[in-house]
Amino acid sequence: MQIRIIKNETELACAAADIFEETITNKPNAILGLATGASPVLTYKELIRRYEAGLISFKDVITFNLDEYCDLPRDDKNSYFTFMQENLFKKININPENVHIEDGNAENFDAEAKAYDDKIAAAGYVDLQLLGIGTNGHIGFNEPADTFTEGTFRIRLSESTIRANSRYFTDSKMPEYALTMGVGSIMKAKKILLIATGEAKAEAIYNTVKGPVTPHCPASILQTHPDAVLLLDEAAAERL
Repeated sequence: MQIRIIKNETELACAAADIFEETITNKPNAILGLATGASPVLTYKELIRRYEAGLISFKDVITFNLDEYCDLPRDDKNSYFTFMQENLFKKININPENVHIEDGNAENFDAEAKAYDDKIAAAGYVDLQLLGIGTNGHIGFNEPADTFTEGTFRIRLSESTIRANSRYFTDSKMPEYALTMGVGSIMKAKKILLIATGEAKAEAIYNTVKGPVTPHCPASILQTHPDAVLLLDEAAAERL
């Protein structure tokens, strides 16, 4: 596990974008695992800037998103489909057919989850997986539990996750379920990049790096990955 402590969020976003640019330069049809939430927004803005400057192309890139809310229309302002469109996909030259996001409105969630894992496997697995981290150590929507999860599945969100994300649902009730890549799916990525900023993430980062490998802090599994990079601002790293 490589840990890099970076002064501020702007410099951190540039460091993350450097890793994306290197991945795509070395493999123009790279398979990218993408995340949502506040953590990756500045990184996506920097990737858009580099695309507009002609430094990077997403023409042949294939993407798989970590997760999506269940029972929320895709065109809802809070869906992760909409998030990705507004924060990245509409502003780069990615082929819409190469974009994959779980269908949170599928009639059969088990079938949707299996189909999603099958698509990732058929593509050759993820080359670079971007992660954020929850205050409880979750990655994707893999909440603290007694065992590590495997493939994509439907999960009931924890109360802490609902509290943390409810601020976005100002005029509607936040969904209680989501489809998410499992920890096993995430760990199959060839390289993993986790971004964490702010003092609210400091305890989760401490448990991830210094604590035991345990499903009670799902991110701690990254200690066992052969190529995991943690980019942290000073506040998130304050307990290390």
